[in-house]
Amino acid sequence: MRILIINPNTTASMTATIADSACRVAGHQTEIVAVTSSMGPVSIEGYYDEVFAVPGLLKEIAAGEKQGIDAVVIACFDDTGLDAARALANVPVIGICEAAVSATAFIAQKFTVVTTMERSRLPLEHLVQRYGMSSRCKVRAADIPVLSLEDPNSNARDRLRSEIALALKEDRAEAIVLGCAGMADLTAELRAEFGVPVVDGVAAAVKQAESLVTLGLTTAKRGAYATPISKPYRGMLEPFQPERLTGL
Repeated sequence: MRILIINPNTTASMTATIADSACRVAGHQTEIVAVTSSMGPVSIEGYYDEVFAVPGLLKEIAAGEKQGIDAVVIACFDDTGLDAARALANVPVIGICEAAVSATAFIAQKFTVVTTMERSRLPLEHLVQRYGMSSRCKVRAADIPVLSLEDPNSNARDRLRSEIALALKEDRAEAIVLGCAGMADLTAELRAEFGVPVVDGVAAAVKQAESLVTLGLTTAKRGAYATPISKPYRGMLEPFQPERLTGL
């Protein structure tokens, strides 16, 4: 099977980190196709960035379906554009936040998501509530810019570790969820350092995508995720008219 993993920001180096995490857990019969969005912000930090990341994400999904991919993973912890993507796509679409909190619920009663910026914390709290985990999961922000995770001269990784330590002490967390796709390369060392399960959403999403494809399941196309209605789109969004985007 072929799983398309889309980094909905435009930073290619982050895509490489995401792809490495995905390839480490993918089954032998799974091909990982990792792509970087061709338009939008260099990082997604809050509601404004998220909106402008969605068009590029949908464009990559449409291109991937034309190439015969079997499932899509949206590699941003905000689950950027997830509902729109499920409406557009005819294959399963997995968001890494939903994948991570769902997987962690199997192994811990209480857990904490540790994300990057404070402006991202409340959106993630809303997602946790949407996924039915608010009674079991807290969200913390280490107050670090997303791209600082790639800067060896920043103190981002130390601040992340400090916030994890607080989550274990103050939240009595039994497991930690890494609340940014750019943290995927830290999973193993953080597990060893803190002695608790540390969950990377990219890896969790890949395994869940594989499961759905193996089970022959895809997104329901009646109701909320019905195929978008054909209608004119005007101005600079004209290319995103559904039938033009998908070529159907």
